[in-house]
Amino acid sequence: MATTPTTADVVVIGAGIAGNAVVHHLARLGWRRIVQLDKGPLPDPGGSTGHASNFVFPVDHSKEVTDLTLDSLRQYEEQGVVTTCGGIEVARSAERMQELTRRMSSARSWGVEAHLLSPAEVQELVPYCDAGLLVGGFHTPTGAVVDPIAAGARFRESAAASGELTTLAGCEVHDLLTRNGRIRAVVTDHGTIETGQVVIACGVWSPQIAALAGASLPLTPAVHQMMDVGPIPELAATGEWISFPLLRDMDEKMYERQRGADLEIGSYAHRALLHRPREIPPVGAPGQASPTSFPFTPEDFAEQLGHAREMFPGLLTDPEPEQRAAINGLLSLTPDGGALIGELPEVRGLWTASAVWIKEAAGAARMLAELMSAGASEIDPHGSDPARFAPHERTERHVRARAAEGFPKIYGISHPREQWESERPLRTSPMHPRTRALEAVCFETAGWERPQWYAANEALLERYADRIPRRTHEWDARWWSPIIEAEHLALREGVALVDLGAFTILDVRGPGATALLERLAVARIDVPVGRVVYTPLLTPAGGFRSDLTIVRRGEQDFRVITGAADGGRDLAWLRAHLPDDGSVQLTDATSAVTTIGVWGPRARALLSPLADQDLSDAAFGFGTARDVLLGSVPVSMLRISYVGELGWEVHVASELGLALWDLLWDAGGEHGVIAAGIGVYGTTGRLEKAYRLMGAELTGEHDPVEAGLALPKIKAAGFIGREAYLVARASAPAAQLCTLALTEASRFPTGGEPVLTAGGEPIRDARGRASYVTSAGPAPSLGRYLLMAYLPPEQARPGAPLEIEYLGERLAAQVLTVGRSAPFDPRDQRMRG
Repeated sequence: MATTPTTADVVVIGAGIAGNAVVHHLARLGWRRIVQLDKGPLPDPGGSTGHASNFVFPVDHSKEVTDLTLDSLRQYEEQGVVTTCGGIEVARSAERMQELTRRMSSARSWGVEAHLLSPAEVQELVPYCDAGLLVGGFHTPTGAVVDPIAAGARFRESAAASGELTTLAGCEVHDLLTRNGRIRAVVTDHGTIETGQVVIACGVWSPQIAALAGASLPLTPAVHQMMDVGPIPELAATGEWISFPLLRDMDEKMYERQRGADLEIGSYAHRALLHRPREIPPVGAPGQASPTSFPFTPEDFAEQLGHAREMFPGLLTDPEPEQRAAINGLLSLTPDGGALIGELPEVRGLWTASAVWIKEAAGAARMLAELMSAGASEIDPHGSDPARFAPHERTERHVRARAAEGFPKIYGISHPREQWESERPLRTSPMHPRTRALEAVCFETAGWERPQWYAANEALLERYADRIPRRTHEWDARWWSPIIEAEHLALREGVALVDLGAFTILDVRGPGATALLERLAVARIDVPVGRVVYTPLLTPAGGFRSDLTIVRRGEQDFRVITGAADGGRDLAWLRAHLPDDGSVQLTDATSAVTTIGVWGPRARALLSPLADQDLSDAAFGFGTARDVLLGSVPVSMLRISYVGELGWEVHVASELGLALWDLLWDAGGEHGVIAAGIGVYGTTGRLEKAYRLMGAELTGEHDPVEAGLALPKIKAAGFIGREAYLVARASAPAAQLCTLALTEASRFPTGGEPVLTAGGEPIRDARGRASYVTSAGPAPSLGRYLLMAYLPPEQARPGAPLEIEYLGERLAAQVLTVGRSAPFDPRDQRMRG
């Protein structure tokens, strides 16, 4: 065994596929003095890599996951550890076949070759299956099988060839030492290694290791059952390791694949079998081939084995082959089913590449190495950032509850708007008693119950019946209500209160506050007290990192306001850039401050009689903030709008939130006030105004010029991403963000669908990026159904005809506006009046 170094530039904990790929990419990017350690033996240390499903299906509805998978597949091909055999997902039901048409749309959006198959075509590719069970299939020819042990060895050897890698097998971590919130050392049974950077890439053990540093890593080990049966003469006669495509029997939540003379059967149909990291035995424990290969529980597999016999009757029934290797293999699940790639929010210098499957492990490793090296990655990391989880979402109870609920979704059919049911409600705004009385239907974000629409507003449907189209298809109507559109129209005509209690509120104070925010923000922050600044924050590569509002409340006092979904990420980004001299104090005031939106042409009429100050346009202009008394309630009023109407965000101490709602509701009676949900605020209102959303239109893969958010002037102060921003401003954009409208709203896309030419051809810009729908929703004020998408210059022109592929249909569309120009009230007269 190699001598244990006393210092290192980075220590990578884990020698499975993820850890091995991480050391490879760190070495490739020029890192020196890399130490990798694992408590197990090499080349297979006993983690999930040694037994996990090692096939690659390249298409996911998530662009990020698909990009990571495609990048991994490319890397595995370069390593020579891939057998390309193709993969087929089959449908036994009409509902599943619809899902496969949706899968086909995702493949087209992300640029993956794929085909829908008839049962006969499935039979031709998989001659042993019973195609009489099937409605159809979805085929990806680039599906493949990976040898993860060989891949890991080659990644590790590549890093070792740099002369900068020391690998320590049989080396167990006992502690992670921190000082002032930063990682300082790794204590092992072979000695202490001082370092400022640590990567946790040890799969199901990762939460235990993170806890040593006082960090919480939201992951739980869960069982995936697998069985090999054989030898089967027909398979042995092929003389190949795998001679036909991998087959996913999606309705039965199973897969089958050849392994030489055997057939491997895997299941996600059994009950959720969750374990705890501390329950995993050590290497060499009796009765287990590896620590993560738990004893098989046949009672959980009996029904699935019957389904496998149905699908492959000739191979599995006459005669019935021997059941050979069978395990309850552990994999890692998170509360939302996504990966964990990036820096942990509690400890600087503590990184992770966890909850990644073999199919995306190599891409995840490259993403992490790029984030560690340059602060940005080629593939946008928005959906994998560990900071996306609120503190309560990182607790063991929550992780296990959501993992149990999420396990059936692995092969399930999940609607894009589908909501979680477990662990609710947890976070409610002070106005919750009133919104509940109005029969709010809440969607959850970061634990917050956010009213999406109000059943009490059903009477509005009669008023606007001729302006709200019916959604006759069940999929289109799922997790949606026409009440949203009625609330939208009522707000446009009168006034509405919007519960915005889920906003993340971050206060930044101190003599260094101005300099800190100037360094992070594209827009100028050193503005007069009382000004409200909307600004992106960029990555060093010039893509979007955040999108938020900053209020200058005093010379050394700023308030940062961001959405609940991105609050954790934005808080972590601010913390990561705090100066070491203590000149800036950052406070998470989310629980202390709540917000009510008051918007509509009657907003001033409602608020003026209550206010101790003049609310006229001359006295209280757009883009300003003031402390005001509304009745006896002290508030901070921000004259801004995400729905494109006259009005204010009203911020108030949480203990006064309910009283403020009651005050506004009572005063609004004579003005016909209603409560409007986030369906108006976040979808219909913002789309009519072409307002962008972080994680949808705004990602690390696009810049402010392409998004139409470049400012007229460049501020003097330097800021992160400035150099890339200057380059983008000096160049013609490869694509521009546009607002589209369906020619006829007979179907209702949800986002992620491919945007095609009028002739049905895929659209790609000069950088090779495909055009797809980033956001979609109705525009009740216009009587149109809107979509947003990035288009290359030849398509980015008003009136250009296009098509949207949606669930197997081609929907005619046209470009309405290009850039920031809004389809509704383009001169902003309504909100600036």
